[in-house]
This record gives sequence, C-alpha cells and structure tokens, in this order.
Amino acid sequence: MYIRSLELRDFRSWPELKVELKPGITLFIGRNGFGKTNIVEAIGYLAHLSSHRVSTDAPLVRADARDSRISAVAVNQGRELATHLLIRPHAPNQGQINRTRVKSPRELLGVIRSVLFAPEDLTLVRGEPAERRRYLDDIIATRSPRLAGVKSDYDKVLKQRNALLKSATIALRRGYSSEEGAAALTTLDTWDGQLAALGAQLMAARISLVKEVSELIGEAYSTIAPESRAVSVVYRSTIDQALSDLSDSADPDTGIIEATLLSELGRKRQREIERGLSLVGPHRDDLELQLGTQPAKGFASHGETWSFALAMRIAEFNLLRSDGTDPILILDDVFSELDAGRREKLVAIAQGAEQVIITAAVNEDLPGNLGEVITTSHTVTVVDTDNGRISVLDATP
Repeated sequence: MYIRSLELRDFRSWPELKVELKPGITLFIGRNGFGKTNIVEAIGYLAHLSSHRVSTDAPLVRADARDSRISAVAVNQGRELATHLLIRPHAPNQGQINRTRVKSPRELLGVIRSVLFAPEDLTLVRGEPAERRRYLDDIIATRSPRLAGVKSDYDKVLKQRNALLKSATIALRRGYSSEEGAAALTTLDTWDGQLAALGAQLMAARISLVKEVSELIGEAYSTIAPESRAVSVVYRSTIDQALSDLSDSADPDTGIIEATLLSELGRKRQREIERGLSLVGPHRDDLELQLGTQPAKGFASHGETWSFALAMRIAEFNLLRSDGTDPILILDDVFSELDAGRREKLVAIAQGAEQVIITAAVNEDLPGNLGEVITTSHTVTVVDTDNGRISVLDATP
C-alpha cells in the first residue's frame, strides 16, 4: 500500500498542502516547529481517526478556521481509493470514500494502514496503561473496523454508567428499600449487561491480538538489542483468573468473558457505589511489558526503553504486513534519538517497506546509509503572514 497524493486544508500550520507521493522512501526535512510532523500526523489521523499527539480534535484545526480537511488517494495492490475527512471540533466529523459520503468516519478505517514510530512512543513503556491499551485497540481497529464501533459503544456505556454511580450514590446506597433506590439499581443492572457484552468482545479481541503480537515483539527486540535481556508481554485484566483459564484457547470464548465480567461487577458493586467509579472492565486492563523478570516500566534503561518501543512498532508493522498488505511506515523525527545500531536496524526495515515517510530536522540526524535509498525529498519551511505563521513546502528562494 502507498499514498499517491495527499491534500490538507487548514490542518494545524498548513492552510493548504498538495503533494504527490511515490512508493519508496520520502523525506520531509525542516526545523522543529516548521510543520513537518503535522503532515505525518494527518496521515496517521486518516488511518486511525486519532492523533498520536493530542486527544481532542480542536488543536488540529488551524487558528481562525472552522474546520480542517484531509484528503488522500491510496493505492492498494493496484486499486485506488480516495478518502476525505472533514474535521469539525464542535460537530461530528464527516468522511467520504471516492466522493461518496459515509454514514460514520469509522468506515474509513482500513482504507489506509499506517504504522508510526515517534518520540511519543516512549510512553508505550513509561506511560500509563491507557497508552498500551490504545496500542492494542488501534491495531484491532485497523484489522477489524467493526470492533472500533464496539470500542466506541463501550466508551459511551462506561461514561453513562460512571455518571449514574456518581449522581445516584445516595439512592444506590439505599438499595431496594426505597423506590428511588430500586429504580437506580435497575438502571445499573442495564448498564452492567451492556458493559459486560461490549467489554467481552473488546477483551477477547485484545487477548487474541496479544497472542499474535507477543512473539513478534520478542523477535524484534532480540534483533534490535541482542545483548539485552529477553522481553515478553502479558495482558493483565480485572478478571485475570478467568483469563488465565482461557490462556491456552486459540479463540477466547466471548460468552465466558461476558459472564465473568457480570459476576465481577456484582461482586464489586458496593465498592463501585462507594467510589462512584466503574472498577471492572477492559478500561482498567493493561499490557504488562516484562524485561527479563522485571517490569520494563521503572526498570528499563533509556536505551532498553527505546528498543522496547521500537520492537512494538516493528511487531505491529510485521503483523499488518502478514495480512497481505504492507502498511505505510512513518518515522517521525526518531533517528536523532537512536544510536547507530538501532538506526541501522530501522533503515533495514524501511528498505523493505512499500512506502516509508520520514521526517527529520536536519540531514545530520539521518543515518549515512539512508541518503542513497531516498526516493524523494521535500523541504518544509515557514512564512509569516497577516494571519500568523504558516507552513510551506519546497518554497523557492
């Protein structure tokens, strides 16, 4: 897979961008803050419907603009698809495929597949569990867009359930002894059923994915850092005992997970009412990263942390590739952070991908053996206008 053309309108620092792309390695070079990362962020947003830098859409829209637009033509095994996404901070986003409007932007998932490695990926190892859950959920959504809808529905149910636990605390504590308490508990039972049904689908997908990706992560890490300790990844859940019983199952039983979630929700109901918070479900789970016999978080050195994060992205790339199509590999300003050995490993992977997009601040950040294999190079600069500073591509002197 590769992107043949990319157009941006009012996306971050770009009032307008039109660029033709080719298979092979494309380099965008420009000083920090000039807007080169905004280009690859836009591609990643089309692929995942989320940014690797911010959690809301408002920062993606250029100052004083009402909305922004990302358009791309992707070529997959000779077939072209044009995708368009209108980002509206204060209204639902809108998507199109080949000029036909889709019911939900989620229908764009899978049209463009990309794997992005960026400095922010250190949070995969050092950050909170939410970062690692997102790593799993993004891969799942790319491979099975239907499950992106399951995740969205789960988040909505979780929000409603938490709101009930917080707003109806007194009534819930009274229980069935009062009419108000009985009504609140009945509503909570309804939310429990939906949370368990949706949560089971999400957890089953995560468990299956971890089984697939764990070996790939181990292989990638041993290649990048052969002198280091072996690594492993384990899915840790609020219902770990039940999941351990499913660990040898090729296809986790969603029904068993759903029943176990319901049981655990009942067991912890009183604690949840007291705290006003949902304590059971995939929103509380984590992907535990092990370095030898110790957790990578807190025990990995800086170099080991980089290697682990890189191994996770390489594993993601190889897993998506095994589905039959090379994802677009995006390397956002990472070479300056890596030592010579890790740079070489990354270049070797890049040379084997159908399309690679690289950003760098200066040429000196790039590995010496990369220059001879770059297909196209672009320069990103900025100019000051009456409406503020804007990014410009390949400006003539």
